Amino acid sequence: MNYAADSGLCLDRILASTDLSGLTKKDAAMFTRRLKAHFPTLFEKYTHVYGHQYDCYFHLQKLVETLRDGVKNRKAALKKLDENRLKNPLWYRDQNQVGMAAYVDLMGPTLNDLHDRIPYYKALGITYLHLMPLYDAPKGDSDGGYAVSDYRKVNPSLGTMADLEKLAAALQKEGINLVLDFVFNHTSDEHQWAKAALAGDKQYQNYYYLFDDRTIPNQFETTLREIFPQVRRGSFTYNETMEKWVWTTFNSFQWDLNYSNPEVFNAITSEMLFLANIGCAALRLDALAFIWKEMGTNCENQDKAHVLIQAFNSCLQIAAPAVVFKSEAIVHPDEVVKYIDKDECQLSYNPLLMALLWNSLATRKTRLLTRSMQKSFPISSECTWVNYVRCHDDIGWTFDDAVAQELGINPFDHRYFLNQFYTGRFDGSFANGVPFAENPSNGDCRVCGSLASLCGLEGALEHGDQKAIDDAVKRMLLLYGITFSIGGIPLLYSSDEIAKLNDYSYRNDDSKKHDDRWVNRIAVTEQDTALALSPSKALSPQQSASKAVFEGLQKMLQIRKANAVFGDATTHILESDNQHCFAFLREGHDNQKLLVICNFSEHVQQVSGDILNTIERKRCSDLLTGSTIDGNEALITLRPFQQVWLSAD
Repeated sequence: MNYAADSGLCLDRILASTDLSGLTKKDAAMFTRRLKAHFPTLFEKYTHVYGHQYDCYFHLQKLVETLRDGVKNRKAALKKLDENRLKNPLWYRDQNQVGMAAYVDLMGPTLNDLHDRIPYYKALGITYLHLMPLYDAPKGDSDGGYAVSDYRKVNPSLGTMADLEKLAAALQKEGINLVLDFVFNHTSDEHQWAKAALAGDKQYQNYYYLFDDRTIPNQFETTLREIFPQVRRGSFTYNETMEKWVWTTFNSFQWDLNYSNPEVFNAITSEMLFLANIGCAALRLDALAFIWKEMGTNCENQDKAHVLIQAFNSCLQIAAPAVVFKSEAIVHPDEVVKYIDKDECQLSYNPLLMALLWNSLATRKTRLLTRSMQKSFPISSECTWVNYVRCHDDIGWTFDDAVAQELGINPFDHRYFLNQFYTGRFDGSFANGVPFAENPSNGDCRVCGSLASLCGLEGALEHGDQKAIDDAVKRMLLLYGITFSIGGIPLLYSSDEIAKLNDYSYRNDDSKKHDDRWVNRIAVTEQDTALALSPSKALSPQQSASKAVFEGLQKMLQIRKANAVFGDATTHILESDNQHCFAFLREGHDNQKLLVICNFSEHVQQVSGDILNTIERKRCSDLLTGSTIDGNEALITLRPFQQVWLSAD
């Protein structure tokens, strides 16, 4: 097929029958120009998935009308932002970009309350605020808000959509980008589409995967994995109202959308553009690995999942080009990188770095971290990682088994050790974590817990051990220091910055007690933020630790923002000659270089001075302490949990 010729003819016909009178003359010209630039790609992707269906071109016409409406509904300020971002398309690679992820109710507790938190965000250095799912959702268990009942309605307990738009504008004015979740693999069973399906509407029943009996579900389940085996077994739920089986990958109240139906793609595009027009700079694609189902596979990371995301991206380029996608693919490292491309997801979470930072903290060894980052950290220079230490979710040990085996590490045994260590079951562990999704069939699990509790602060405070408290603070600053310096957008998880401990109160809430992830979904109060910003007074050991972490992070972020080498630069993962130390080189424009060396041990460690050859053995200053080295050192000595950021004078 000659896509260019066919798409050109198709677009001419679509434009000839598309009413643009609702657009201003300027917007109509702009819309037509962008359509002509991006329609060939959109046409190729759309017809690849839907071209075999008799009504494909009807739906393609409707999609163009949806894009037109998205442009029509986009505010003037956002259209101006589109123009500015098109002139600076790699804005997300800037050293000033620093993110925070937060639940509104745990930080607000309402959207309007967040206006008062803006000075706090700015004091810390935040320029990117990811608000966790805030849409209308079922009462009680809603998978932490990831069961969406209405993309166009804010959960009433948090405010209104007008409140969200007002906050987006206020954040933008203060130089803070808003990031929202785009939960597009499934809806809740209370969404209007699901309600119509329940009422017997065949059109909307085709929005989901529904089956009259277990024949086809049984065939699929021979190759599917169970996501939440502690909640229920299998990936299908019987609905008595319809007398049908519904595909429910995650929870029985989350119905998977049927992307083999082009009407679903169009409908979700409309929801996506609505969210874009709220004023967000990025959309986090939730559970993107699961959107395409293919018999005989595990229905994860299928080729057409990538094609669909690329088609969605083309839609954004036409209607809201200031908005980028952030990939959330907690899968094998080789699969994670497949979603990262300027035409797919420009940003991507880095789950491998997250998992292996915790691995090195437990083992005090960096071999697996170093080898894995050498293999998987390099990505397109037009994209960037979003590096995080903790998040609202659990920690899964998603390292590459092949890399582990090359190093003589048994992957199954090692994951068992990490789970035991971080749930406090391993003798000598400093961590207070909670097991999550323990599989009764094989004993596998994942780990939940706050940054502070997993780093040992909870246990240290319980025992009144000041050295252990100090070590816990050093561990927290070490982990985040790496995410601040290694390249990409660092993302703090709200409550990490003030070292909040596990919150076990969820165990007393019937709607939450079955989901241990709530242990690390922790409220940050006005008292917490006031403590962080106020001068030091007589503080308890816990308050002192909280303040030390906040001020340590704040200082590192100030250094990051003052040095361009932390932004649009290349990262080289180095061999350090000491298995307890991790090292990398940042190389920016104009031959700017930054050498970072980190000690994951509670003991003093030394690294050969040969590593200074990477910066031509020039005289250097440690940006963190101001101390200098002359470049001729035979050995570099690091204190327990110390990191150095060496920059040539």
